Amino acid sequence: MIDSHCHLDAAEFDEDRDAVHARALKHGVKGIVVPAVERASFGAVSALCRDYACCYPAYGIHPLFIARAEENDLQVLREVLTSASYTKQPPVAIGEIGLDHFMPQYDGAKQLFYFTEQLNIAKHLELPVILHVRKAIDEVLRELRKYKVVGGIAHAFNGSRQQADEFIKLGFKLGFGGAMTWDRALRIRELARTLPLESIVLETDSPDIPPEWLGDKGRNEPGELPRIAAVLANLRNITQAEVERVTTSNVRTALRLEYTGF
Repeated sequence: MIDSHCHLDAAEFDEDRDAVHARALKHGVKGIVVPAVERASFGAVSALCRDYACCYPAYGIHPLFIARAEENDLQVLREVLTSASYTKQPPVAIGEIGLDHFMPQYDGAKQLFYFTEQLNIAKHLELPVILHVRKAIDEVLRELRKYKVVGGIAHAFNGSRQQADEFIKLGFKLGFGGAMTWDRALRIRELARTLPLESIVLETDSPDIPPEWLGDKGRNEPGELPRIAAVLANLRNITQAEVERVTTSNVRTALRLEYTGF
């Protein structure tokens, strides 16, 4: 299996990162996509993906980190995506990027500037994007129609069926993870049950969005992915093996992992 979204570089894993990685492998998670969130994390993500052979980097400026971003960070991002020292572990996407209109007093103009600039980079380099879309799905879709990137993943999807269909038309897969495992998540579970399986990828967003069995305050980790797959299998009344096979193939397609030696 491939965890399509995991912040294994996060400080929450500093004390036991080796053990977390080992548990993931033990539970059959053979690939972990690690998206950076700001310029300051580019080096840590790159080093982590050198240290752990199953990890694959993405680089971007997250909308919740733009308050401390500078325009020069965009040039640094371009250099990271193309420099030989970083392409030894080829970036599989630009991400995590997008818009977030959930937090109070968000700077919509600044978010939009960094999002569209990174879409331009993705389009120029023909790289997929990993999208953050919280409370801003229609706005993200609007920009994707303008910039026409090669596709990617809408991470932690929590929109309507109509919005899901629009992402799919634009060549995107939709990320489902811990939120889907909660009985209270009626809309997410209905989407997970009824969307084409070929449009779904699985993720943990570790250390965040814990599944139901870890509780609201639990620390998520990539080794939980098989149990998340089991929930999806139960929702769709198919085998877990089928879920794992198709969703893994979907990650490969979305992030073109077949071209990176994965």
